Amino acid sequence: MSKESIALNRFGLGARPDEALPNDPQRWLLSQFDRYEALPAPWTAQPRTGTLARDWAIQQRTLRAAPDVERQAVREAFQRQGRETYQAAVGARAASALQSGTPFMERLVHFWANHFAVSAEKQQVILMAGAYEADAIRPHVTGRFEDMLLAVVRHPAMLYYLDQTNSVGPDSQLGRRSAKRRGKQQGLNENLAREILELHTLGVRSGYTQADVTEFARALTGWTVAGEGAGDGMEPGNPFRFRPGAHEPGKRQVLGRSYPEGGEEQAHAILRDVAAAPATAHHIALKLARHFVADDPPPSLVARLADTFQKSGGALPAVYRTLVLSPEAWTQGIGKFKSPWDWSISSMRAFGRREMPGKQANNLMNGLGQPVWKPGSPAGYGDTAGAWAAPDALVRRVETAQRLAAQAGGARDARQLAPQVLPGALGDMTKRAIANAESPTTALALLLACPEFLRR
Repeated sequence: MSKESIALNRFGLGARPDEALPNDPQRWLLSQFDRYEALPAPWTAQPRTGTLARDWAIQQRTLRAAPDVERQAVREAFQRQGRETYQAAVGARAASALQSGTPFMERLVHFWANHFAVSAEKQQVILMAGAYEADAIRPHVTGRFEDMLLAVVRHPAMLYYLDQTNSVGPDSQLGRRSAKRRGKQQGLNENLAREILELHTLGVRSGYTQADVTEFARALTGWTVAGEGAGDGMEPGNPFRFRPGAHEPGKRQVLGRSYPEGGEEQAHAILRDVAAAPATAHHIALKLARHFVADDPPPSLVARLADTFQKSGGALPAVYRTLVLSPEAWTQGIGKFKSPWDWSISSMRAFGRREMPGKQANNLMNGLGQPVWKPGSPAGYGDTAGAWAAPDALVRRVETAQRLAAQAGGARDARQLAPQVLPGALGDMTKRAIANAESPTTALALLLACPEFLRR
C-alpha cells in the first residue's frame, strides 16, 4: 500500500471519493488532533447521560408502583423505549464515522469504546450505551488516560454493566443494617475491580493477585448511581453518586501499596496509581500497536509507545504522535483484517454515503456478527484476523457487498472508484476482475470483497 492508502485505511476509516488524497499523510493524521470534535453534529440530538440515568430511575419507580396486572405492559413499553434510544445512537455513531473529516480520531473513539467495553445486552445499558460513548469516551480521546479511566468507571453504563451498584461493604453501615434485618449480609461484588485491573489497566498476568482484586473491590464500595439508594435524588447531568453508608471502612492494601481510609478518594487514589503503572503503559501500547499495525506487533513499536505513555504521564496525543511517526506503522505487509464495523463503514464511505438510519445500521451489524456495543464479554470484540476471518463470515460479507453495490446502483464506476479508495494498493488480479465484471453492480461488489479492501 502507498502511504496515502495506509493513512486513509489503516489509520482512518476508509477513503471517500469526494475528498482529495492527503499530500503529507503523517501531517494529515497529526493535524486531526486539533480539528477533532468531541460531539459532532450527529450526536447533538441524542439524549445525554444525566437525562437517561434519570429516565431509568423513574422507570424503575414506575414499574415497582404499577399494579401486577399492568406491570408486564409497562415493562415492555420501557424495553421498547430502550431499543429505540439504542438504535438512534447507533445511527449517530454510523453518521459520525461516515461524515468525519478526522477519521483517525474517530477510529480512536471506536478503539477506546471497545477497550472499555460495555454491553447493551443488559437492559440498563441499552438505554445508555450511546451516551456512554458520547460522554465517557469521546471527550477524553485527546486527554489523559487517567481522566478517561475515571470517566468510564463513574459512568452509569459501566457501573450497571459490571454490577457495581449492587456492591456493598459487609462492614459498612448499610451492610450491617442489612445483615441485622435480613439475617444475611449484602455482598461485595468484585466485577468492576477485576476488569479494571485485568482489562482496562494492568492487563492479565501482570502480577496482581486475588487479594488485590478483593481489596480494590472494597475500596470501590459506595461508587454507584444516584437513585439507587433510598431518598437518593438525582441531579440532571450528575448521575454518579458516592454513598458513604455502603462504603467498606478501613485502610486497603493493593499491589503492595497502602491506602488510608478516605471514602470516595480511596478508590480514586488506587485508580491513579494503576493508570500510571508500567504494566498499564505496556498493556495500552500493545493494544494500540495491535489495532493499528499488526496482530503480532513489533516489540520495538510497543516499547516506544509504552515509553511515551509513561514519560508523558498518560497524555494520549503524545502516544498517538509516537504511533504515527513510528516507521513500523508504515511498513508494507498484509495489514490488518477489517472487523465487520470497519469494513461496513469503509464500504459506505467508498460509495459516498453520509448517514445510515439507526435501524438499518443495527440490522447490518447484527447480520455481520458485530452488533454495536454488544460484545460477548467485558473484554470487547477481538482485534485480530482470527476473530473475523472465518469462512462463514466471509460469505456474509460477499452477500452484503452485493446488496450494498445494488443499493449504489449505477452511480459509481468501480474502475474509477477503486484507485480512489485504494490508492497504490490494487493488485493486478483485482484490477482485471473489476475490469471484466459482467455488470457495474458486480464490479462494485468485487471491489468491496477483494483482498485489498478486506484489509487495512
